[in-house]
Amino acid sequence: MAVIHHTSLKPTKLELLTAWLPTRPWYQGGGGVPELAKAGGFRLDDPQGEVGIEFMVVADTSGARPAAYFVPLTYRGAPLDGAEDALVGTMEHGVLGRRWAYDGCHDPVLLAQFVALIEGRVQAQDQSVSDTVDREVSRAFSGDVLPRFSTAVDDHEGTELKAAEGVVLRLQRVLGPADDAPPEAIGHVAGAWSLPDGVRERGLFAVLRPA
Repeated sequence: MAVIHHTSLKPTKLELLTAWLPTRPWYQGGGGVPELAKAGGFRLDDPQGEVGIEFMVVADTSGARPAAYFVPLTYRGAPLDGAEDALVGTMEHGVLGRRWAYDGCHDPVLLAQFVALIEGRVQAQDQSVSDTVDREVSRAFSGDVLPRFSTAVDDHEGTELKAAEGVVLRLQRVLGPADDAPPEAIGHVAGAWSLPDGVRERGLFAVLRPA
């Protein structure tokens, strides 16, 4: 299991995301600076122990109404070849030194472990406590083995990855309450987060469906 280091980060993750989120097509804020707070999320383990994998939910109160965003991130000790456009920024970690933070939808290590989560081969881990399963994260999958997904493409609400076998993995970047996956779904990941007023909300993080 990955060890969670409670140490300093310069800049912080929220500071990195404050600059990065407005560059995304799915960001719903206006022209001002995002006002972000951690709202939830979970982690997955890299079997090789090299890459940090985190799925953050951040709340933004800068707009006319609060918004919550699903932000998969990876943290690496060296740049990821060919992923310059997916770089969120660099941080100085109090224990591990310089870390390169990437939009995890473009990182093969995160995608492989997210597929393993959907298939039920791994469990979501607590975002802040080492060696602790996150029981609020649920998943379902009606198939046997998932294919390899292609390059991630953003739109105004989320990110899609397609496979040659005719399957689409959609990450819902702009979150909202949802009780069930859509009828055509063959798999999903769901979880909970907190609204700025403290209300706990639950919805879909990702949906797997036929193309």
